[in-house]
Amino acid sequence: MKKRPVARFLWLGLKVVIPLGVILCIFAVLRVDEPQFAPGPPIPTIFSGPPKVAFLFLARRHLPLDFLWEHFFKNADEEKFSIYVHSRPGFVFDHRTSRCSYCYGRQLNHSIQVAWGEASMIEAERLLLSKALHDPANQRFVLLSDSCVPLYNFTYIYDYLISSPRSFVDSFLNLKESRYNPKMSHVIPKNTWRKGSQWITVIRRHAELIVTDRKVFQAFKKHCKRRRELDLEAIDSRKAIVQKEHNCIPDEHYVQTLLAMLGLENEVERRTLTYTLWNESVSGMGRQGWHPIMFKYADIDLQHIQQIKAVDHVYYETEYRTEWCQRNSTFSPCFLFARKFSRGAAMRLLVEGVLGDFDPGSLLSS
Repeated sequence: MKKRPVARFLWLGLKVVIPLGVILCIFAVLRVDEPQFAPGPPIPTIFSGPPKVAFLFLARRHLPLDFLWEHFFKNADEEKFSIYVHSRPGFVFDHRTSRCSYCYGRQLNHSIQVAWGEASMIEAERLLLSKALHDPANQRFVLLSDSCVPLYNFTYIYDYLISSPRSFVDSFLNLKESRYNPKMSHVIPKNTWRKGSQWITVIRRHAELIVTDRKVFQAFKKHCKRRRELDLEAIDSRKAIVQKEHNCIPDEHYVQTLLAMLGLENEVERRTLTYTLWNESVSGMGRQGWHPIMFKYADIDLQHIQQIKAVDHVYYETEYRTEWCQRNSTFSPCFLFARKFSRGAAMRLLVEGVLGDFDPGSLLSS
């Protein structure tokens, strides 16, 4: 018996619908794995008035050196800067929590919990950049930690940044380390893998590329996991320990690698503007690691500050490369900021007049 036309039509329809449904299900599963990063409304581009420098603070909670930044911004033209702070979720900057009046209400209301060694660190940076991009006057974006201090007054730093058409991103090859995860290779070729300081300064076009990227960020999010703490008891009992996580320290690689993949290294001064003094130490497990030194009151005087300001080049041992510090093809001091500073060291910076005239009594009235 021949099939009726209606039955034949239904049969052909099922042969098309079922494979299509399978394909759509697979696509939906793959979409779930995409980063949930909302770029927000369209980014405006037209502005009037002077270009601004956006200061982006990545803080654990409050800004411990808020009194120093209050003095720094007090001597600045308010039309030339903006401030954004990523702090722990729910923390509010106001007169009760901060001595920096310019920071009041400047916290991100959609901040996330950040953990060292995880992609949440670069996600927080992207959130800061995304928020700052919605002010079209912001043309330079400076990422700072809560222990950073400026080494010059606002006018010098502003002119330094605005006069350069390039980003400042510390970036170099380091093939000696095993941070690159081969599972990334289908997204991130190994020859574009870069390392550098987290503390970047980027021009607006590069900031836009960072916040709109999904592909590279997702690779870091998927393949860079913080290693678990070693089980010392298991070591003592000679049990096998398997560490499946691959800790590639995303904040020291993401922006550098992204710009290299996009072929934009010729638009970058491959150095950071933030000075850090590193101390190589050996842990109890016999492993060597680099740790930033915290400057205390007794460590910082005018002579030491002048030595930092006098640095005019950086040597990258893994590339046998000397980076002579320039801005707009003019040789310049390498560093505008420094870390890590204690409250005592920051106070001495003010008292010594590094950032201009300072009245200690102003702290009592604030």
